[in-house]
Amino acid sequence: MPALQTNFAHDITWLIAAGAVTGMLLRPWGLSEALWAVSGAGLLIVGSLLSWHAAWLAVGRGTDVYLFLAGMMLLAELARAEGLFDWVAAHAVRAARGSPRRLFVLIYLVGIVVTALLSNDATAVVLTPAVYAATRQARTEPLPYLLICAFIANAASFLLPIANPANLVVYASHLPPLGAWLGAFLLPSLLAIGATYLALRATQRGALTERFTHEVALPPLGRAAKLAAAGIGLTAAALLWASASGRQLGAPTFAAALLTLSLVLAIERRNPWPLLREVSWSVLALVAGLFVLVAGLQRTGLLAALGALLGRLARHAGVLAPALAGGGIAAASNVMNNLPVALIAASLGTLHGLAHLRASLLIGVDLGPNLSVTGSLATILWLIALRREQVHIDALSFLKLGVCVMPPALLAALIGAACMHGL
Repeated sequence: MPALQTNFAHDITWLIAAGAVTGMLLRPWGLSEALWAVSGAGLLIVGSLLSWHAAWLAVGRGTDVYLFLAGMMLLAELARAEGLFDWVAAHAVRAARGSPRRLFVLIYLVGIVVTALLSNDATAVVLTPAVYAATRQARTEPLPYLLICAFIANAASFLLPIANPANLVVYASHLPPLGAWLGAFLLPSLLAIGATYLALRATQRGALTERFTHEVALPPLGRAAKLAAAGIGLTAAALLWASASGRQLGAPTFAAALLTLSLVLAIERRNPWPLLREVSWSVLALVAGLFVLVAGLQRTGLLAALGALLGRLARHAGVLAPALAGGGIAAASNVMNNLPVALIAASLGTLHGLAHLRASLLIGVDLGPNLSVTGSLATILWLIALRREQVHIDALSFLKLGVCVMPPALLAALIGAACMHGL
């Protein structure tokens, strides 16, 4: 009887988690992703499938991520409100000189730099509004360029250790030194970035034919906007310092954002509430809900089952083991979201005999989410930024595009990782 009760509890946990993820993906009745994630987490607790104590511990695991996201969202909102994005957009349109292909390349290159130095979440939060402003200035269709923000955010997210908060999670806050990181991930990252560019450019070639006006006025860059730009630069420096010294990224990011915001408010003598109201704070609840959901799934034996499966792969699949492990984790990231999957990958990467698969696991966690709109937090943040500008893309359309873009990039990256490890 106890075994039947346990199996029933596991089945209910799976149903609740699957329902929450489905709700996040399809957003029935227009309800936000955060509401579905939090509701699923709440059902686990109310149904005694997960204790309050276990849920609280799961929420606590995301503290560094909450601080990181809060800092990035504050900086992005400040920069948007002060017109920094409009100023950057005007320069981008002028540099493109009316060529949609040149603008595409410019935005892609900027996306690589922003992702590498400020993280993939920053690309979604900071770059997306700038790209929308650029296309509005140019009076051209925004979606082909906005898609760059979503796909490069994940494709370039293992170029540097700080490029994705999930990297810290996978390595359990013990990132390899920068030299060792580049030795392991530089080639796979360049291959992923190149393959993503080629596939995305091919899918959008029909929308990149009409030239646009590039004689746009340069908006004035006020004192507050310059401070916002300095704050973004300060944040990039803080992230590089934190990564080099083995520290977590959340506190430096939040501190840099808070300092920047405080200076602007003090100098301009403004009320902070109008700006704070515009920040999408529900994202933090979304992340907390995901951590609770994965804690519930871990109690069903998911971690043990995945560990056993990867153990068999390591023993019997030979040179194919890393590719199969990376592909499996990539698929799981699209089902469960890559942040909780990163927690699972961190545990698997410490298991006996699986340490050599960790690079493949990380690539799957970082790049795999380019398949679906709920695969990574960066893509969800990108969707929220699009809704703010009244730009819509449905889950099925993104999936059709992701099928063309993600698999070749993942395959190229995993082959690159195998070459770096001499497999």
